[in-house]
Amino acid sequence: MTTAESSTVGPDLTWFKSSYSGTEGGQCVEVAVAALVHIRDSKAVEGPVLTVSRDAWTGFLALTPPAHRG
Repeated sequence: MTTAESSTVGPDLTWFKSSYSGTEGGQCVEVAVAALVHIRDSKAVEGPVLTVSRDAWTGFLALTPPAHRG
């Protein structure tokens, strides 16, 4: 699996917040899918971004119970 951590990703990405975020914040992530999948903390959008391949993201989702895929 290839991963990288970066705080500089393209400004043209469309970020999607987990449906579990609600209006009260909490422990949530945002994901942007392009050639690679970018993942960040929804409370620290200017912070680091974890970038993984689409295959790695698909593998992660396959291991995650459906109720937590938000």
